[in-house]
Amino acid sequence: MNETKAPIFTPFNIIAGVILAIGGYFTIMRFTGGLGAVTNLTDNNPFGIWIGFDVLCGVALAAGGYTISTIVYIFGMKEYHPVVRPAILTGFLGYFLVAVGLVFDVGRPWRMPYPFLVSHGYTSVMFEVAACVGLYLTVLFLEFVPSVFAWLKWTALHRLFIKMTLALTILGVVLSTLHQSSLGSMFLIAPDKIHPLWYSPYIPVYFFISSIIAGLSMVIFESTLSHNVFKNIISRGEHFNHDRIVVGLAKAASLMMFGYFGIKVLGVAHGNHWDLLDTPYGYWFLVEMLGFILLPCILYAVGARTENATLVKVTSVIAILGIVLNRFNISIIAFNWKLPAAERYFPSFGEIMISMMLVTIGILAFRWIVNRMPILTDDLEAAHRARADTHTAPAQAN
Repeated sequence: MNETKAPIFTPFNIIAGVILAIGGYFTIMRFTGGLGAVTNLTDNNPFGIWIGFDVLCGVALAAGGYTISTIVYIFGMKEYHPVVRPAILTGFLGYFLVAVGLVFDVGRPWRMPYPFLVSHGYTSVMFEVAACVGLYLTVLFLEFVPSVFAWLKWTALHRLFIKMTLALTILGVVLSTLHQSSLGSMFLIAPDKIHPLWYSPYIPVYFFISSIIAGLSMVIFESTLSHNVFKNIISRGEHFNHDRIVVGLAKAASLMMFGYFGIKVLGVAHGNHWDLLDTPYGYWFLVEMLGFILLPCILYAVGARTENATLVKVTSVIAILGIVLNRFNISIIAFNWKLPAAERYFPSFGEIMISMMLVTIGILAFRWIVNRMPILTDDLEAAHRARADTHTAPAQAN
């Protein structure tokens, strides 16, 4: 009997390889020629997609880790336990890639430890963001390692770290609350650069609440993809429970989006910016508000009310796009809105490819880990058998 391994040159692997090769080329250019060799960043436009997407979107979309951990371990909703480990893995990989993205964006990345060791700027909001992100990345790693110990069959260490779960969850919630809101606080120093419809003293609150929405939506989206791509690892009963889980998460997401929409309206009222709605930027603001906040809010509510898991899964994509759009609006589109069009920022091809490279690395790492560790199922042996089944072909006659 001959075994045939799964082919290496699949369409996905070929596309991923091309992205990694191009991204690797621009990575070499970035660290040999500096930021100017790859990016379109200037002194007037310091925030590009490496901040707008890799950091702001990355941190928000990785919020599923603390969101689901809070639901399960603090509020005691054990029915959502099946999505805890995938959410923590997604969060860990997301925050790790955020840190890698910062290495690309910072002009002198070798001096990143400097504020912690030499500088005394501990009151800086950017220092607080860096410290909390670093600490929370450590917390996510400690929450993830029980899966590694289970894979390695290190039972004693596995049990030890499982006992630390509640303490790590509480610490993770505290750190996430701080840095999710502080990312918004970072923009409070630029009232003249951000369009008034997006600038508000409530930006820290906006960022924190929208991170919860992003976390819930990302868990729905990621778990849906996992249940389709890795369906041989997951039992039929877990597939059924998944639909019940996403419907339950939709209820929470709908409530959070309703509150988010309300405080965004209050922000417009607080600044008395109603007249700005009848401008080109105002129309774009309404697209974000109505199409990517209110619409998914209603769709989540309908999906939860009718227990329509398919509608919930589709809505999660709209909600995620809405979070990405919001972060782009604040950091790029509505930033420096007074500058002439010729002086506005637009990402270079190199910036885009490096961002795509980081996302691809995250997807490949997720696939590698899920295929080997008990992430989507408690039964590690069953996962290994299912993986073996997908990588073998029927016997061929000699």
